[in-house]
Amino acid sequence: MSRQVQLCRRTAETEIELALNLDGQGRGDIATGIGFFDHMLILLAKHALFDLTVKAQGDLAVDGHHLVEDVGIVLGRALRQALGDGCGLTRYGWALVPMDEALAQTAIDLGGRVYLSYEVELGGGRSGDFEPELCEEFLRALVNNAQINLHLHLLSGGNTHHALEACFKSIARALRIAVAPEPREVGIPSTKGVID
Repeated sequence: MSRQVQLCRRTAETEIELALNLDGQGRGDIATGIGFFDHMLILLAKHALFDLTVKAQGDLAVDGHHLVEDVGIVLGRALRQALGDGCGLTRYGWALVPMDEALAQTAIDLGGRVYLSYEVELGGGRSGDFEPELCEEFLRALVNNAQINLHLHLLSGGNTHHALEACFKSIARALRIAVAPEPREVGIPSTKGVID
């Protein structure tokens, strides 16, 4: 079964083209106009072993909010579509990732129960051209549209760049585990019989 999806989304505020391959090699081809966000999405692709292409334009003259949130919407929809009915999935994933003084922990359930726990306190200001509070907006859009449960906790971290990098890498590693096929799982990994 192919777990590849291509999606486009156009609004009055943004235009996004995205391609996702869950069984890729970790290649990221990202251009959003927000350099630090590009860096985070490349990290996500690399450490999840997804092939991810994102070409996005938006009203960056206002700020990055609409573009970052809308990329989360499209990536979430692509992830949900690529997972199909969930047959044979590992379903759960978790990771604890350090980045210098920063330490981030993520747990993910792909079982269809939508919830975001975002326990991330950042001490510094902007990281390049990225407003750090947009990380939560991106993840909320991703979680809602992928229909997943994601708990992200930043356990330590002083430098904003390091903290956000640890967060994105821990999310990626948890996704890598959760989307992987489980050879002993012959059906849907739920006693309900559906991932919904």
